[in-house]
Amino acid sequence: MSEQAERWMAFAREDLRMAELAMREGIFNQVCFHCQQCAKKAVKSLIAAQGASIPRTHRLTDLLEGVAPEENPIKHLAADIKLVDRYYIPTRYPDALPGALEASLPDKSDALEALYTARRTLDEVEQYLRGR
Repeated sequence: MSEQAERWMAFAREDLRMAELAMREGIFNQVCFHCQQCAKKAVKSLIAAQGASIPRTHRLTDLLEGVAPEENPIKHLAADIKLVDRYYIPTRYPDALPGALEASLPDKSDALEALYTARRTLDEVEQYLRGR
């Protein structure tokens, strides 16, 4: 694994750890935020490992487009990964656009879904990178 890809993965692992800690405390908006961050950094690690320049964006939809289609170990997760993207702004700012999330802050079921997606994304990117 390239040094740059490993740095991104280290940060992704820390975001997953923060999400898990927030889950234990019942702080669901932070679970969702850190899951979005974990997925984002895992995708950036994948892009770095493929030798492409990493786009400066927080949008997972944009980042997924930067993954080489012939070497995309997470393409089957794309729809779930894109859903986690909805947590980036509303979980960070109390004055986020009204209606950005269906009903105020994320709840426990949102947090569990986001954790599942972040874990799968991180695991599958790590497996891919170990096999390179």
